[in-house]
Amino acid sequence: VQLQASGGGLVQAGGSLRLSCAASGRAFSSGAMGWFRQAPGKEREFVAAISWRSDITGYVDSVKGRFTISRDNAKNTVYLQMNSLKPEDTAVYYCAATSSVVGSRNPGRYDYWGQGTQVTVSS
Repeated sequence: VQLQASGGGLVQAGGSLRLSCAASGRAFSSGAMGWFRQAPGKEREFVAAISWRSDITGYVDSVKGRFTISRDNAKNTVYLQMNSLKPEDTAVYYCAATSSVVGSRNPGRYDYWGQGTQVTVSS
């Protein structure tokens, strides 16, 4: 079971990035997926989650209207489209998988984690 996150990088404020998370094995089977982030010196923070059927999504208030989570079950991949990026979005972003069909804001509800990808937004 592996989750491989990619797509991070350095971008100016107002720019966009799309993160991808490719899953293998049971990590993706019938379960919800989530994105979390962790900035230096801060706790890991929920960013977004999407249900197995993509019919339920959730976002932290600070990214609503700017970030969009989606998934392609045929490709075992979940995406996080990030627009209008701000310096406060700078963090390591992690994807996570849960066996529940609906995601959660609680990181403890996730069974598998990717290695993280760095997103840096300059002002």
